[in-house]
This record gives sequence, structure tokens and C-alpha cells, in this order.
Amino acid sequence: QVQLVESGGGLVQAGGSLRLSCAASGRTFSTYAIAWFRQAPGKEREFVAAIKRSGTDTNYADSVKGRFTISRDNAKNTVYLQMNSLNPEDTAVYYCAADSKNYYWNKSPANYNDWGQGTQVTVSS
Repeated sequence: QVQLVESGGGLVQAGGSLRLSCAASGRTFSTYAIAWFRQAPGKEREFVAAIKRSGTDTNYADSVKGRFTISRDNAKNTVYLQMNSLNPEDTAVYYCAADSKNYYWNKSPANYNDWGQGTQVTVSS
């Protein structure tokens, strides 16, 4: 099991950028694939991006490709989500999640065992 804490959310204007961080506890962090999901009010939780435990491979939702970049620093037990060209449709609570099976291609929330508490991202028009 790994404990995850998100940070970096906030209010930004359309076209702006934010960088989210997901800090993990535990010495086994590098053995987990990590994903970002988001959930807007009244909507289901949706996949945003994921990264393999080694950091060599990534996976993105079509809606964020070319705008968001996921990366990780295993020495710091941290995964990042750089979000550029934000638009109001990106407004949601963003969660990071961990998968011990390293199935970073799997976009289903059910694939992920451990979750953070979320961080709010609000994009104004």
C-alpha cells in the first residue's frame, strides 16, 4: 500500500498552466504505475494520464493529449502533471492513484488500488 497526497491545484484563467504534484510515502513507490484521474461535479471519474513505474512509458486521454504531460521522479517519490492551455472543461477535482500491477495502459479507476484525497483545479473563462 502507498499513501498519496496531491497538491498544486488552484484557480487559473483559460489558456493558463498549472503543475500538479502527487507525493507518495513508502519505499516501494517506484514499483507502482501512477495515474491521474479527474472528476467534475455530476460526472463520473475519468482517466487523464498514467505513467509506467520506470517512467519510460505514458498514456493519455485524448482530451488532454498535447496539452498535459505526466512525469515522475522516483528519487523524490513524486509524480507530476504539467497542464498547459487549460480550458474551463478541465475544471475538476484531480486525483492521483497507484497500481501495483504496473498496468499504466488501463484507464479504468477499478484498476487502481490506492488514491489520494484530490486537489481542486478551476479554470475560469
